[in-house]
Amino acid sequence: MSRTAAILLAAGSGRRMQGAVADKILAPLADRPVFAHSVAAFLESNVADYYVIVVRDQAQSIALSAYAPTPAQFVLGGKERQDSVQNALAVLPADIEYVFIHDCARPLVRVEQLVALLKIVRKENAVVLAHRVADTIKKHSDTGHLKTLERDRLWAMETPQVFARDLVTEAYAKVAKKKLRVTDDAAAVELLKHPVALLENTHPNPKITTPADLAYVEFLLGRATTDGA
Repeated sequence: MSRTAAILLAAGSGRRMQGAVADKILAPLADRPVFAHSVAAFLESNVADYYVIVVRDQAQSIALSAYAPTPAQFVLGGKERQDSVQNALAVLPADIEYVFIHDCARPLVRVEQLVALLKIVRKENAVVLAHRVADTIKKHSDTGHLKTLERDRLWAMETPQVFARDLVTEAYAKVAKKKLRVTDDAAAVELLKHPVALLENTHPNPKITTPADLAYVEFLLGRATTDGA
């Protein structure tokens, strides 16, 4: 039976929080830290057998340990997101076959989505939670001309992003070898020309980046409680 790991990214600098909170991952959200919401969803879904938690420093590691799942290993993050992911991949046990990679600044991931993602990755080897782009997106050239992109084919990437362990490890090895910068894991896998499946998310799953985002997520959680969702 294959085993699955979840890499929980918590080492972001939070510069755009403008000092509103000391650590956005530990910021209170509906009576518990932001980090704890992602952990709760993973534990309830039972999709992961092992966890790697990527932290900024020892102090954050100690603070998060009270909410961490078990078994879990803490590793230090790197300068960029891709460095943090590579640090986590390097410590996975040998028998891990699939890997969830989740940014814990997205605390609204849902249990049923995690279950669906695991089912898809076992067939496709690569899948990302994503939502359709609603705005009209245009590309602006150096000459000042605009080109309207085909909205029906545009998707905004979210997390979790889930991959066969060998696939994502090879992808990040290529990123390192070519000294490239990627902003998500799917971009690394794209370098191998491997197809990536999409699981459409019809529920808000925003990333907490600014103080306004934290207030918005608090509102969404309150609405979900009221609606019984």
